[in-house]
Amino acid sequence: MKFIRKHLSNILFFGFIIFMFTPYGLPVRATLIKAVSFVTTRVFSMEIDKEDQVYLNDFNWQLQDRKGQEVNLKTFKGQVIVVNLWATWCPPCVAEMPSFQKLYNDYGDKVIFLFIANDDPDKVDRFLAKNGYELPVFFQTSSAPEAMSSNALPTTYIINSKGSIVASKIGAADWNSNRVRSLLDDQLP
Repeated sequence: MKFIRKHLSNILFFGFIIFMFTPYGLPVRATLIKAVSFVTTRVFSMEIDKEDQVYLNDFNWQLQDRKGQEVNLKTFKGQVIVVNLWATWCPPCVAEMPSFQKLYNDYGDKVIFLFIANDDPDKVDRFLAKNGYELPVFFQTSSAPEAMSSNALPTTYIINSKGSIVASKIGAADWNSNRVRSLLDDQLP
């Protein structure tokens, strides 16, 4: 009996290590995070009260798309913008991507979406192809404006056409929720 208990505890220990610290556990971690984040999105607001909104003074942020074309955030000034900072190795980022794809499918022609990858471009291309995502992904070639600098992944900002950050969320969320859609609808002309 002690022999079985010892081996069972070893199996559980190594299973935990594999789950937590290797790529094999990424899909399971992402699914768990997705379930928790979708519940918390419905409970906690990502919207920023009008008096606490930060105006984005600096729109100068040089980015590069997956084809190597340079683009600057200031090109989109005056439009509603969704900026998501993410990486393929980040379980919460992976968890929220399906909801972003659905939101992008419906709002991609009305809202500017910028998915800023903190990752190797080849890994990003493989990740997008594997999952069938068709999202506008960019890579930073300069530092983000101070109001949008974050060391946490994922981090998402919604900027209105006047340049104010009207929503901010660190961590995964259900971006295809009625709450987010209503927020975007309120920002559109």
